[in-house]
Amino acid sequence: MSAEIRAFRAADEEAVVALWEEAGLTRPWNDPRADIRRKLSVQPELFLVAADGDTVVGSVMAGYDGHRGWLYYLASASSHRGRGIGRALVAEAERLLEAMGCPKVQLMVRPDNTGARGFYDALGYVPFETWATGRRLIVDGPGGPA
Repeated sequence: MSAEIRAFRAADEEAVVALWEEAGLTRPWNDPRADIRRKLSVQPELFLVAADGDTVVGSVMAGYDGHRGWLYYLASASSHRGRGIGRALVAEAERLLEAMGCPKVQLMVRPDNTGARGFYDALGYVPFETWATGRRLIVDGPGGPA
């Protein structure tokens, strides 16, 4: 892998949002800039990017609520896919979570995202049946699920 994994910096914002858009992670009802601001107010050390020189080529947001960890916004630039960036981001997020005493990490993948499902399968993530539900407390944009 030719990228450095490091904590997100404010100067990374536009590149990270562009990366999320390229990877298809953004939705009209989730303002990615608001998500970044929210993350920077809670465990900002768990918001990681992969940088190839000055270029952001990957990201992952992690969190720990005292019971389990979560991964969000894992993305790698299409120009850098297949180079282990996603794998390295997940490994570093898991390392940081474990250092906090986190016993388990989970994530959500849309059912039709077979590429992501295969990626996580290869990393040893095990799918399980659950009913995911949610309720939006702050509306960022029109429509969409919680």
